[in-house]
Order: sequence, then structure tokens, then C-alpha cells
Amino acid sequence: MFRSVGLDLVKHPYTDITSSVDYLKLLNNHKVDMVLDVGANIGQYASDLFKIGYTGKVVSFEPMSKEYEVLKKTAMSNINWIVAQQVAIGDYNGDVEINISENSVSSSILPLTDYVKEAAPATRYVSSEKVKMQTLSEAALTFIEKAQRPFLKIDVQGYEEKVLLGAANIMPKLQGVHLEFSLKPLYENESSFEDMFRLVKSFGFEPCYFIPHHTTDSMGRLLQMDGVFYRR
Repeated sequence: MFRSVGLDLVKHPYTDITSSVDYLKLLNNHKVDMVLDVGANIGQYASDLFKIGYTGKVVSFEPMSKEYEVLKKTAMSNINWIVAQQVAIGDYNGDVEINISENSVSSSILPLTDYVKEAAPATRYVSSEKVKMQTLSEAALTFIEKAQRPFLKIDVQGYEEKVLLGAANIMPKLQGVHLEFSLKPLYENESSFEDMFRLVKSFGFEPCYFIPHHTTDSMGRLLQMDGVFYRR
């Protein structure tokens, strides 16, 4: 019945339907035509983005070899989904070693804190991989030149500050930023929530939306949340 009138019925990717509606509304109202997906893993974020109705381009960046191969195959499902070369994104060009977590999505360049090892045992590191690293200013340059109003999403497990610092040259063109905050340090040398908040605002963005994670410790304390910022 739905398809007879040009509609499709799919399982919603978020537990709170207003999260996706508001998120898409912000993208559309700011006329975002390209999303730089840094820390794509196997493409979960981009897949959900297209499911909720986003019609612009997505450029995904992922450093881990196993996940990168899955990401490339998944991205073939959408002509607007581009996978950049396999590379970690940070604040310098060179090589870096990434720690691979048992649950993959918790993999990080930074070591885990003792706190998160106890609170979330599945985050433990099981291996590592040496990968190439580039600044986003360099890695995204050829893509961002083709966009009018690009948007940056970062999910790199405590390395968000380094990604932002390495994106300084392209930052003036970005219309918005979506990044993950830790309310309690989960990775060693991770910037605090307060410092990250100030850094994003210093680039000329203001907070527009926050998305709490389901990850809590034994006391019920929220460990992480996502913040969405747009140009003032």
C-alpha cells in the first residue's frame, strides 16, 4: 500500500523518532550538501543518515583494514556515498598505530583508561594496526572543493580534538560539526567535555542539539553523548 503511492516503510534507526527528525531538519535547514564522515567504521552512521531521508553526498573515512573493506561494499548501495582512501584522520601527516577493540567501534589511537576497562570490558584491545594518518585539511580537500555547504561528523573515540585541529584550513567552509563527548575520560589524554566545547565554539559554532548515548556505568552515569553544532 505504501509503495503504491511512492513511500517505503522501514524500521527506524533510532529509539527516539524525534532524534532523526530533528537531526535531518537541521541538515536541511542549513542546506548541507556533503557530510564528511570521519571514523566511519563499517558505515553505520551514513547508512542511518540515508535511511532518514538525507539526499546529499557522504564521504567516509576509516583507517582499520577489516572495517574498511566492509565499508566499501556497504557504500556501493548508494551512488551518493563515497569512501575515501584508507586513512586515519588527525593533526599531522605520517604513520600511527591504532588499537583495535574487541567490539570494533571502541577502537582508538589512544590507550583505554582503567575506568572504562572495568565499566565496559568489551572495549578491551585485542590487536593493533599501523596505518597512514592525514589531516582532514589534506585528506578532504578534493572532496570539499565540490561542496557548497559541507558538514563534519567525527567519531574517533577520544581523538576528536586532534581531528579538529587538523581541519583548521577547511574549518571556515564547514557549516556544522557533529562530534562525540566523553563526560568521564574513557581514553588516556582525551580532552575534557569542557575543553572540547570551548574549542568547537572558538571555531564559530554554537550548540544546536545533543544526543545521549545508551552507555552508562554501574551507577547509571551517562558516559558519552553526541553534540551537534552549526555556524552562528
